[in-house]
Amino acid sequence: MNILYLGEKQNKKMFSFLSKYGETYFHNKKLEYLNYQKFDWIVSYGYRHIISKNHIDNLKNPIINLHISYLPFNRGAHPNYWSFKEKTPKGVTIHFMDEGIDTGPILVQKKQVFTETDTLLSSYMKLKKTIEDLFYNSFNKIITNKIVPKPQTGTGSFHKEKDLPKNIDWNIEINKI
Repeated sequence: MNILYLGEKQNKKMFSFLSKYGETYFHNKKLEYLNYQKFDWIVSYGYRHIISKNHIDNLKNPIINLHISYLPFNRGAHPNYWSFKEKTPKGVTIHFMDEGIDTGPILVQKKQVFTETDTLLSSYMKLKKTIEDLFYNSFNKIITNKIVPKPQTGTGSFHKEKDLPKNIDWNIEINKI
């Protein structure tokens, strides 16, 4: 099996995990520059580029996306910050990608609880660990179709990179946001 990992190269644990399932390749540029159709599965985690509907429609399997929000809330950029700012549910979601931004069918989700002393940074690190553990425990079930994707319900929320206020203190306690 050929797997393409779209995301941050420094996540060696993720890359190593995927390598157990077959030949795994890393890519962090736009998909236009890659023969993406040769891959059996594509996993996106921290990938910052929009993937066109044309690319999505021509794949062997749907792209698996890892997002550190409890979808449909806080689609897009900086979901951790917005979950505290807007007092929306906190958690993580693994979903199939569609032509929208974080709008595809949900595979698995998990809510996350934080303490009053958690900061934006510590809460992000907890969400990162939660989603990675959830992915490691779910990946085989996803690729063998043992998890049935469910459409997202509700309107949720969406934020762009430019929506984030300037000079955020990532060490601020979450109860002070």
